[in-house]
Amino acid sequence: MAMHPVASSASHTVDVHAHVLLPAVESLVAGRPGFAEAKALDARRNGPEALAVSGPMVAERIPLLTDVTQRLAAMDKQGIDVQLVSPSPSHYHYWTDPGTARTVWREANVATAAHCAQAPDRLRGLGLVPLQHPDQLVEALEHALALGLLGVEISSHAPGRDLSDPAYEQFWAHAEQANALIFLHPFGCTLEERLNRWYLSNSVGQPTENAVALSHLIFSGVLDRHPGLRIVAAHGGGYLPVHIGRADRAWRVRPDARGCAREPSSYLRSLYFDSLVHDRAALWSLVRAAGADRILLGSDFPFDMGSEDPLGDLRAAELPPSAHDAIAGGNAAALLDLRSE
Repeated sequence: MAMHPVASSASHTVDVHAHVLLPAVESLVAGRPGFAEAKALDARRNGPEALAVSGPMVAERIPLLTDVTQRLAAMDKQGIDVQLVSPSPSHYHYWTDPGTARTVWREANVATAAHCAQAPDRLRGLGLVPLQHPDQLVEALEHALALGLLGVEISSHAPGRDLSDPAYEQFWAHAEQANALIFLHPFGCTLEERLNRWYLSNSVGQPTENAVALSHLIFSGVLDRHPGLRIVAAHGGGYLPVHIGRADRAWRVRPDARGCAREPSSYLRSLYFDSLVHDRAALWSLVRAAGADRILLGSDFPFDMGSEDPLGDLRAAELPPSAHDAIAGGNAAALLDLRSE
């Protein structure tokens, strides 16, 4: 397999997919108009069996999600030097009204920055923006950056809006100009109740939403207009990198698929992806599609659908040494500007 140039071996191992739980955010939204309906929608999408498992799973991980001392101990056990910490996607709350939304993202940004500030040499952070209120996006991004966060985490869509929506143009332009990181991490799937058994809401829903969201960014020309955007896609970009040939075929033979300037596969080399694909062959396929220089170690710390040993999983893939070193930390050290530390 042909390998692309990669960053040199770094002195840091870096996990770019790790979460923090923010109880204050949940306290802000509890009982607000729309809260009960949002909870009911989440229950319908996931189904009762999944909720019965997920509740205890999250509860037993609360110390890892909230206590910096326990987080650092777990990182040491994993051999991780630096985590890029983002709020749990359950904190998006894209159902909220403008006033509540502003309160949510301000609290989430402040709380995440405070969490990371307890170990500034080990933790970097991302904030939140309200995709449901495009007129607040630039303000929310600026707020996050002013607190020392490196960017923001977003879902694959908001109610009634995909990432190709023209209302987001100012946000993409500002994120590009500010050199901010955008971590694309879906929460909830538009396939709704079709995925409400066997935890399909996650195992199928997450990679589907990743693929749909990235396709909107590519085919709509967002990446043509903003080539400097630094977007990191969780879960290895979902199904898109593995099946990118079908997107290329559509672009070549159908005029209605020509919203972007060149073949969709070429845009994978201007995005970043985490390594959390749970399969050796899938990781090799991602390397082949995007290049080893575009892949970053990710664990989904500390949830059960993540990896308890991300470096061990990476070693098990038996990639060439240069690719292994780049994914383990070299690429992220450059992206997060850790090399001088």
